[in-house]
Amino acid sequence: MLRETSSDPAGRGGMALVTGGARSGKSGFAERYAAMLAARSGGPVIYIATSQLWDEEMERRAALHRERRPKEWRTIEAPYDLENAIAQLQETAPTGTVLIDCVTMWISNLLLEPGPDGEERWAEPEAEERILQRVKKLADRLRQAPFSSVLVTNEVGHALVPEYPLGRVFRDIAGQANQTLAQEADDVFYVVCGMPLNLRQMAWRPEGADPPWTR
Repeated sequence: MLRETSSDPAGRGGMALVTGGARSGKSGFAERYAAMLAARSGGPVIYIATSQLWDEEMERRAALHRERRPKEWRTIEAPYDLENAIAQLQETAPTGTVLIDCVTMWISNLLLEPGPDGEERWAEPEAEERILQRVKKLADRLRQAPFSSVLVTNEVGHALVPEYPLGRVFRDIAGQANQTLAQEADDVFYVVCGMPLNLRQMAWRPEGADPPWTR
């Protein structure tokens, strides 16, 4: 059963981050949580997908997600331009909830996106800052949005240090991005074995600390 959280009880203007490991149940929980927020506001759920279907495995994974979601949910594909997708939704000012699945796939897309001449850009010194600036812009737009939002991300730093440089760059950027989004989120859920823990409610709060500790 989903319980009351610190997000707006009317289901408007709140931002929640859902994280966890692979096959932890985070997407399923995020879908249920988004549906609950949308039901409170009386609006729809708008699902923003960031994955790209490069092969049969990805097609199967995407099909499973589609089958699980209610058919009345609207789907937007935004593998690269996620911030502008949010900006366009802000212009129409819908009620309800936007569900983004997932942030780490979006980061992977940005990291591997070729430059103007087709060159790889992930090894550039400024790659991390460029992507993190876009993460900050996304968070700012979601904080100002008239609708609730639920973002799914992945914890990628619990395993061994990646053997290859690209893996290490991706891990570092994903970790920094998660911290940025968590600081701005009203609720942060960590899902383990399908069970969500609200880290915002559990987090240590230094006495007299300023937000985000007290948010």
